[in-house]
Amino acid sequence: RTVVTFVGTAEAVVEAAFQGVRAAAELIDMRCQHGTHPRIGATDVLPLVPLSGITLEECADLARTLARRIADELGIPCYCYEAAAFTPERRNLAICRAGEYESLPRRMADSLRRPDFGPDDYNDTVARSGATVVGARPLLIAVNFNLAPSLSRGKKDESLLAQEIACDVREKGRKVEGQWVHGTLKGCKAIGWYIDEYGIAQVSMNITDIYATPLHIAYEEVCRAAAARDTRITGTEIIGLVPRSVLVEAGRYFSGSQSAEDSLLLQTAVRAMRLDV
Repeated sequence: RTVVTFVGTAEAVVEAAFQGVRAAAELIDMRCQHGTHPRIGATDVLPLVPLSGITLEECADLARTLARRIADELGIPCYCYEAAAFTPERRNLAICRAGEYESLPRRMADSLRRPDFGPDDYNDTVARSGATVVGARPLLIAVNFNLAPSLSRGKKDESLLAQEIACDVREKGRKVEGQWVHGTLKGCKAIGWYIDEYGIAQVSMNITDIYATPLHIAYEEVCRAAAARDTRITGTEIIGLVPRSVLVEAGRYFSGSQSAEDSLLLQTAVRAMRLDV
């Protein structure tokens, strides 16, 4: 799975996104794809994010237009989510992606669950490309926390450990005796898995409300949850863009200084959260 992030004017970003979807459909055959991360198509999710000079509502309009173009010109079914959703339940990415790629034949045959745009039937193009979830949302932080490997735990146990830590901290939490018990971090989604090529388990997190849970607080809480389960965080990686202010705020938190230069605060944040490992 690859995350591609690019920044530009609205017109340039929308065109680049369309061409990226086209390329993915040509290069990726979903009938041969397997992996751990939830997905529904070769281009799984495509959010437009306002940074400056544009509103979330304007991004939502662009997302709906883009979804229709993808469906009309490429024959790829599209769901619209978050601010671009046509129904309240489809604001949630998990609802749009429920059942993943394998569920598409059933969903496309169901008038209540079929995509917002695209063909009515599950044809060869859809079988190859899957569907795409297109939308508009505020900025979030995607971040992965690497767990220290252990010789006493196998791959399966390492993966389960990461999943338990993810449940400890994510807002959704876990089910206990049929009831959901929330985790400790508001506005955070997280899952745990094992990455074979790195030989480590990882807690993968989306911080969807960066004001309710700043990055440095999420890092500290995952460290605490890891320590409570007899492991530790050995490295952190940010996926895509992160506002400079987020790292400056983290630098102030870890240094205790409110007056240091931003360049020093950035270095402090990188070292403290093991972003340089």
